[in-house]
Amino acid sequence: MRPVGYSTGALALSDVERALSMLEGSSATAVELSALRISELKPLLRLLGSLDLSRYGYVSFHAPSRFDAAEERAVADAMAEVAALGWLVVLHPDTLHDLGAFRQLGGLLAIENMDKRKRTGRTVEELGPFFDALPDASFCFDIGHAHQVDRTMTEAHFLVREHRTRLKQLHVSEVNAGSRHGALSQSAAHAFQRIAAHVPDDAALILETPASPAELERQMAIARAALSSPKGLETTHA
Repeated sequence: MRPVGYSTGALALSDVERALSMLEGSSATAVELSALRISELKPLLRLLGSLDLSRYGYVSFHAPSRFDAAEERAVADAMAEVAALGWLVVLHPDTLHDLGAFRQLGGLLAIENMDKRKRTGRTVEELGPFFDALPDASFCFDIGHAHQVDRTMTEAHFLVREHRTRLKQLHVSEVNAGSRHGALSQSAAHAFQRIAAHVPDDAALILETPASPAELERQMAIARAALSSPKGLETTHA
């Protein structure tokens, strides 16, 4: 069964332990530990040894989304330690200065496609140089970003077609014109259905939708249905 769960950053900004407590008792089988801000990285790394993640069959780690050239080597080395745990490490391409610094992560590095506010990484063409430089890297497909960049989902189709063999994880949410992640609507779910048949069955779904504990299951149900068979989407209307 496809792993489905949440990014901790979507549930409790800068508070991984609170986010994990929100997921206790839920049907989540996957989790992404988020250190989107460089200031969050060291505290989260110190926590790793004390976190009980045994209920999750799939764990990934989101690297900081912005750091300067002087910080890059330390970030890369820290992410190599995380990858040594067998976890996928998700990285934004627009933050990179020296791509070679991350080559040590091999296939456990996942490059994510970006939203339209970013200067690069939004399309197949823009991602090409990153995968050329990091040929072993995996792909984290942010379907909300792709939908925001092109509402017809044509670019989303191109991204999945080009990088299907690399695709290990999806970020799932609705992304508005201001590049804010929001809860999944039925219209977004129907748009996602257009490419569902091309998404690998074992790629993990990580939701980046803000949600209260009462909303978690509903959002995961919409995500599961949107990226499975067309019939499944109908079950989330009730």
